[in-house]
Amino acid sequence: MSQATGAPIAGQAVPLFKAPDIVTGLRIPLAAGFLAFESASVRLGIILVVAASDVADGIWARRIGGSRAGAVLDPVADKLFMLAAFVVVLQGGVLSLVEVAGVLIRDLTALVAFLTTVVRRKATALPARAGGKAVTILQGLTLVAFLAGSDLLRPLAWATGAVSVYAIYDYTREAWRP
Repeated sequence: MSQATGAPIAGQAVPLFKAPDIVTGLRIPLAAGFLAFESASVRLGIILVVAASDVADGIWARRIGGSRAGAVLDPVADKLFMLAAFVVVLQGGVLSLVEVAGVLIRDLTALVAFLTTVVRRKATALPARAGGKAVTILQGLTLVAFLAGSDLLRPLAWATGAVSVYAIYDYTREAWRP
C-alpha cells in the first residue's frame, strides 16, 4: 500500500477484508434499529451513529488502505440504511411516495448501475463525488427534519431530489468519460 494515499501499489493485491469493514457493517443492524424503535430521540441517535461510522470507516480505510469487501459493503450499507429510514418516513405519511422516491432516486439509480455491472461482469468503481456527498448530507438533514417535525421537511426532500438528479448526471458523465 502507498503510505500517502492508502491505495494499492501497482501489482499488489487488495485484501478481501480489513478492520474498517466492521465499522461499515454496523450500519446494517442500525438500519433494522431505525425500523424497530419508534422514539424520535433513539432514531436521532441512530442517525448520528450512522453518520459518524460512515466518516470514521472512510478515514480509517483511506489511512490503512481499502478492501474488496469494503468497496461493496460501504455503499450497500449506506443504501440499506437510507431505504429503511425512508420507509419509516413514508409510513409517517408526511411525504408522498413520489417525494420519498425523489430523495432516494440517486440510491435507486446506483443500485441499477451496480446490478448492471454485475450482470455484465464489468465491475466499475467510481470514487465519491461532491454531488453524491451532498445527497447523503441532504438525506440526513431530511431525516432529522422528519424526526423534529420541522416545516423544512418537504423543502429538504425536494432539494435532495434535485441534487440527486444532478449527482446522477455527474456520475453518468464520469462513467462515460474515455
